[in-house]
Amino acid sequence: MKRKITSYQIALSALACAIATLFLTVGIYSDILLFTGYLVASIALMMPLAKQSYWGYVLAYIATSVLTVLFSSFRFWNVLPFVMFFGLHPLVNELQLKIKINRWLACAIKALWFDITMYLTWTFVFEMTTSIAWVNEYVFWIILGLGSVFFVFYDYISYQARAVVNTTVYRVGGHKK
Repeated sequence: MKRKITSYQIALSALACAIATLFLTVGIYSDILLFTGYLVASIALMMPLAKQSYWGYVLAYIATSVLTVLFSSFRFWNVLPFVMFFGLHPLVNELQLKIKINRWLACAIKALWFDITMYLTWTFVFEMTTSIAWVNEYVFWIILGLGSVFFVFYDYISYQARAVVNTTVYRVGGHKK
């Protein structure tokens, strides 16, 4: 049975795309705000998911990725972590809750996914600019250890943000699903 997409869900997806693109682009132009851009863009993309609008989410994610690459003068490598992880993480969390996957198993798999994303980002973006030899030699183990610990914190914060976004969307748009 096909579910009809409401104009509210379309507007919510467009708003999510606009906020995500804005913060991601600003983060890319201001290196110090890059992670903040990833975080805010990820939280913004939770808005369509609050109304179970998976297509709205997917379209907002794709549009955000494409628009950010265009607005950032084709700095694809800076958008790579968003495309590979931060933009997809809210959807994976939502599906994890819907399918009821064991949270510890899911956390381990998502942490590995995060670590791989960070390692590829390091390899393609930062490795050539690092002048400290031991960092390049041990970066995989550093990312695997510290990245996994950081991810557990990030995943927890992501679930807390999801609850706030869901509450806000329901207050603004009514309680209809």
